[in-house]
Formats: sequence, structure tokens, C-alpha cells
Amino acid sequence: MTTAPERATSTPAPDTDSGTRAVSSTTAGGTSDSTRLRRTVQRERTPLQRALDTVVGDESVVHAWWSDARGWLRRVVLPVLEPVTGFGWAVLVGTVAMLIAGVALGWKELIVMGLVGALLLAAGIAFIVGRNRYRIELDLAYTRVVVGERALGRIEIHAASQKPLLPATIEVPVGKALASFHLPRMKPGDVHEDVFAIPTSRRTILQVGPVRSVRGDPVGLLSRHVKWTDPVDLYVHPKTVQLDETAPGLIRDLEGITTRDLTSSDIAFHALRDYVAGDDRRYIHWKSTARTGTLMVRQFEQTRRSVLALGLSTSPDDYADPAEFETAISILGSLGLQAVRDETDVVVQTSKQTLPATTGKRLLDALSGVEWSPRHDRFLDLAATIAQQHAGASVIMLHAGATVDAALVRRARTLLPPQARVIAFTVVKDAKPRLQPTGDVALATLGSVSDLPRVMRGVALQ
Repeated sequence: MTTAPERATSTPAPDTDSGTRAVSSTTAGGTSDSTRLRRTVQRERTPLQRALDTVVGDESVVHAWWSDARGWLRRVVLPVLEPVTGFGWAVLVGTVAMLIAGVALGWKELIVMGLVGALLLAAGIAFIVGRNRYRIELDLAYTRVVVGERALGRIEIHAASQKPLLPATIEVPVGKALASFHLPRMKPGDVHEDVFAIPTSRRTILQVGPVRSVRGDPVGLLSRHVKWTDPVDLYVHPKTVQLDETAPGLIRDLEGITTRDLTSSDIAFHALRDYVAGDDRRYIHWKSTARTGTLMVRQFEQTRRSVLALGLSTSPDDYADPAEFETAISILGSLGLQAVRDETDVVVQTSKQTLPATTGKRLLDALSGVEWSPRHDRFLDLAATIAQQHAGASVIMLHAGATVDAALVRRARTLLPPQARVIAFTVVKDAKPRLQPTGDVALATLGSVSDLPRVMRGVALQ
């Protein structure tokens, strides 16, 4: 990535006609230009403006008092008013209005209604005053599940008080949903347990918790929430399939790929050259030495470890249906898992970022949180990113949806490294699996992740 150069700055040239010199930004006494400018502006302000600055300016006593008052409101007043619900605020405002109107107009009915509202608020305070002492444990049967698998959570509540505890409500946020449980009256030492199911119908990362207790009055004027646990992440992984060994690598030379860089010791033989002091004598070619009468040594082409680059477009414009995007993620996850099992170096690049792929668990965890966005790069931009950031890849596999056709795949191939083998997977809903060559690119069309083993066997034969 090219960074913008620093903007050049310069000082005005001295005026040769008047013989004056350029004034530096700081005088001998240490006064900067900004300080002198501030003083000039202050002198230009009217006496009334300066008087107002003294009273309500940023450095005035009033401003300091107001800052202290806002801090006190946040620390003291807001926590006191936090338990008041929306209905409670309506009753509070109505109570005050009826009392004022009743006293001003002399209507006893309004005064009575205002007193009833005040009694309800006072009674609500009695329900939330005091502190329930619990010891709550939140436990998930599994923190990583596959889409569609059953996920269960369990909360265990211990009464840690020496006195009986009043009934309460226990709430457990699950993503954007909320699980609510009724907690009965508990005696010292009692234990209450609840089990709840977590929906896993779609790939995502769900935050379960924190568990909080809710105490409120029966009317719903006041409600007090207390958090008892930290949240726990539940990873819902995409569906994957088992592939044959070495299927995703597709490297014909299992020792690595050969480069044009020459070295004195490797596997791929290149040529013979004259012996130079310091060369390893093990690589002397004795037949050529005997024929020419000069020491000759072998020279090799440097080989490098195979690297598999998996690219995933996360732009909605590259898919005709959200189900295609989910299938593309499942295909990429299956290929990545097999590469990790084969101990192949693998990199995963989406339109937005590079995902960790050092282990299968880290890869699936990262794929659980992948989302598409119209602001993300499209298919061609993804290919350009891979060419720039992973130029040494030996095999590149691109994943997209039905809107990416063969012509677009050929254009993407021109952006990728020439030495890399390129395979493009396009997901078309309900399509039959097929494999067709598009130039030097293998274009595979799939309708489901279950078609991937069959397609990869065909790719391996090419």
C-alpha cells in the first residue's frame, strides 16, 4: 500500500526590498505564534464579550462548577433513577402534575389520585430496596457447535445470604434474544437450576450472558437489574464435509514448488558451474571434473513450501441468494480443514480481511463471524488483493456465487500470480455439480457442500 508523502511546508522568503528578515515561529522569549494570535484575538474582543468569557467561558468558575455538577449527576443521580421504568416515569410525571393541579385548582379528586400514585411509587421502592446475595454459575454444554446442532445452557443459582431471599426473575441474554426464568423464594443454602436451549439455525457468534437478576414491583413501576456473571461466546460453525487426503493441496511436487532462484544445495538440479572456494564438496560432479580437468559443482533451483490461498468474496453482488453465501463458506471451511490436517500452509483471505488459519478451530471460529456487506470488495478486487498480499501462493481457490460467470473468472485469472494454479468455486442454488476448464482455470459449479468431495476428485485428476 502506498502512503501519501508528507506535505512540505515552507516559510515566506525574506523581503529583499525592505531588508527585513523572516520572523521565526518562536521568539527569543519562547512565545509562540499561537500564543500571540490568541492575545491578539482577545484584544479585539469587546469588553462585554470578555466579561461573558469570565463568567461562562471555558476557564470560568461557572464552567468548572457545571462540569462538577455533571459528574455528580452521573455518579449519584443517574444510578438512583436507573430502576425507574418507562411506565414508572409516566406515573411519576402524572403524579406530580395531578398534585400541583389539585392544590392549585382545589380539586380533591386530583389530590387523591396524586397521593395514590405517590403511594404506588413508595411501595415499589420497598420491593427493590436491599440486595439479594446469589452465587450464579453459567455453563454451556459446548462452546462450539455446527449449524443445526442442539446447544444447551445451564444456570445454577446458590442462595448465599443468611436470610431468605424474595422471589425474583433471572434473565440471560442470548444474542439479541432474552431467556427469562422465574426464581422462587430461596432459603439459605438452597440451589436452583435451570436449563435452556440456544437456537443454532444459522452460522454466527452468539454472546450468552451476562446472567442478571431482576427485582421489581408487581405494577411495573421500578425494576432493578444486577449482573452476576461474565458473558460466554458460543461459536456456531458452518457445515463442513470430509475430503480425501492431499485433495486441497493439488501440488504435483510434494517437496515444494520450484522457483527461478538458484542455490548451491536443494533438490531440483539446474546446471553445472566451476567450483568456488567454500562450495560444499558433496556437490562436486566428478565425471564432469575428470572430463574437463576443472572442478565442477552442481547448481540447483530453489524450491519453496507449497502455500494454499483460499479467497472468499463477501460482497452481496457476487451472490444471487444468501444460501449461496453460506454454502461458499462451508466449501471454504472444508478445504481449509483438510489443508490443516495435511499440514499444508494455508492462508484465508476475504474481501475485508485475512482470517487466522493456523488450526482448524481458529479457522472455523473466524468463519463463524464472517458477514457480507455492500461495502466489501467484489470478486475482481478480491483476486487483486490475493495477488498483492499472497504472491507466493502455489494454489489459489476462489469462492463466489451464481453472479460470477466464466468471463469474470478469466479476468480474475489475469490479476493472479502466473505460477499459481487457480480453481474457482461458484455456488448456484440447486445446481448439479460440474467441472469445466476456463483457460488455465478449473471452474467448479456446486449446489451443495455435499458435492465437494466429488468435484475435488475431478480436480485432482486434471
